[in-house]
Amino acid sequence: MDYAAVVGISASLLGLVFMGLSYRVVNLRRTEKIGIGSGGNETMRLAVRAHANFTEYVPITLILLFLLMRSANDAKAAAVLAVLLVIARSLHAYGLSGSAGYSIGRFWGTLITWTVLLVTSLLNLYYLIF
Repeated sequence: MDYAAVVGISASLLGLVFMGLSYRVVNLRRTEKIGIGSGGNETMRLAVRAHANFTEYVPITLILLFLLMRSANDAKAAAVLAVLLVIARSLHAYGLSGSAGYSIGRFWGTLITWTVLLVTSLLNLYYLIF
């Protein structure tokens, strides 16, 4: 199996999720006539937060995954973690887009995202130091 391809496909899928989140924000801005911020619209606020949260976590995690794959030469671990990240961010986007409160998608999406970020960071440190 080409693990590097799995990481690349995962990154591409995350790009598509990001485009979907971006489109949702733009479409809501047009239909609700909201130029910036949420304009007091709860649906808009959730869409903006889902989009922003994605941009807060995905770039650094992808950078760490590519470092793990290339510098640490552990493409298999990077591939598994990349697939988990796609699942996590999809769950989180779905969960946050529907509810500002607790949702199972938001909970598991956050937990898996944090786990991937933590494990990827620790593996990079381990491989680069030892």
